[in-house]
Amino acid sequence: MEESSAIIVLLTISVILLSVVIVALLATVTLLVVRVNRIARNIEKVSDNVAEATEWLSPVKLLSTVIDLFRK
Repeated sequence: MEESSAIIVLLTISVILLSVVIVALLATVTLLVVRVNRIARNIEKVSDNVAEATEWLSPVKLLSTVIDLFRK
């Protein structure tokens, strides 16, 4: 009887430790996903700004904007 109770205690301790490790890993993965999502949104904003800036640098856009200003 003494051996089986020791085995049960050891198995309980190992299950608790594994549960704590799994919860810690899930929390870490969740934090990483949130940070990667934030970085992806920032990259999308930067690429949109670069696309808008390159659009304004095209000669056709500049000339059409200047012409539209003088027509009004």
